Amino acid sequence: MTTSTARAGFPWLIIASGCVIAALTFGPRSAIGFFQLPMLADTGWDRTTFGLAMALQNLFWGLGQPVFGAIADRYGTWRVLALSALLYAGGLYMMAVADAPIWLHIGGGVLVGLGVAAGSFGIILAAFARNVDADSRSFAFGLGTAAGSAGMFIFAPITQGLIDAVGWSDTLVYFAVAMLIVPVLAVSLRGNAQSGTQSANEIDQTARQALREALGYGDYLLLTAGFFVCGFQVAFVAAHFPAYVSDIGVAARYAVIGVALIGFLNIIGSLAAGVIGQRHSKPMFLVVLYLCRSVAIALFLILPQTGTSVILFSVALGFLWLSTVPPTNALVAVMFGTRHLGMLGGIVFLSHQIGSFLGVWMGGYLYDVFGSYNPVWWIGVLLGLFAAIVHWPIREQAVPRAAAAPAA
Repeated sequence: MTTSTARAGFPWLIIASGCVIAALTFGPRSAIGFFQLPMLADTGWDRTTFGLAMALQNLFWGLGQPVFGAIADRYGTWRVLALSALLYAGGLYMMAVADAPIWLHIGGGVLVGLGVAAGSFGIILAAFARNVDADSRSFAFGLGTAAGSAGMFIFAPITQGLIDAVGWSDTLVYFAVAMLIVPVLAVSLRGNAQSGTQSANEIDQTARQALREALGYGDYLLLTAGFFVCGFQVAFVAAHFPAYVSDIGVAARYAVIGVALIGFLNIIGSLAAGVIGQRHSKPMFLVVLYLCRSVAIALFLILPQTGTSVILFSVALGFLWLSTVPPTNALVAVMFGTRHLGMLGGIVFLSHQIGSFLGVWMGGYLYDVFGSYNPVWWIGVLLGLFAAIVHWPIREQAVPRAAAAPAA
């Protein structure tokens, strides 16, 4: 088998490099909740202050995603991933040395958010899509998403261990240094939308034409609305779950185990989602996923809360955590192709991050108002039901188009 044939079939170097980058970029931000209590204890800030910083992080992650996606589509993925490393490292360092809330909000919020946006799933999965044929695309997306989950699994115990050993500030500095390896790993992803093996099958559209087409397509708008819910649920848990476990009187080690379990089991869940999405209806699969999330959260709140229930909830949520990502991104590719997937997938993800902003901010704000996270948990349950409803009518088919010549 020649190199070109192997690359056209399943480009393992691109997939492997992208997976390691996904683990590195997703790991530290998924463990961000472990920094909340020690940081607040040292600085005297309240949970609303921390919650706003993490909410800004999620918002700028979302705002940056379609912009960086469009840049990667046109100018190449490597450039965007290199920028990601610089923004991410700078933000983590500023967060480490922040002596006032404004620097926490700029560093941990704006800069880390933009850094994650430039190196997140949307950028990496778009690069996968441009180099993997449609029959293997959902599986490749599952691999990339599972790698991000592996980062969550790996970084949870590392984060807590480093915080215990050297403190939260030095831990953030170590993570900042680790981000600088990303540009080296990203060399194999240096192509743009026109250099991938799938580009010959795509129609020739400008970004403006692609955006106009997408925003006029009802199924795309429903998919975008549904992904808002995913962001609300997972960002709230990522930022506030360790503190919630402490609030209900359960030992802190259960939060560490729980977050690690979510990350580990989501590796399985994401891989399974990639396979299931390749073989079965993606919209119906998303309906089931969101219904299961609502049931899992409701049972966790209703049943007695102990260390055992924290573990069981983490197991259930782990299988469901990022399982929505492969079918969601695959549906965008089915609808519009891969030429502008970075931008169009980024817009769907912007909705996800608006949900993340609200989930994280409301978690801190409503806790300070009511002294409990329960209102936000129940909002998440209701939103899960909403997401199941809006995904139900989505059709898994390409947008209707007049006959057009493939791109050169």
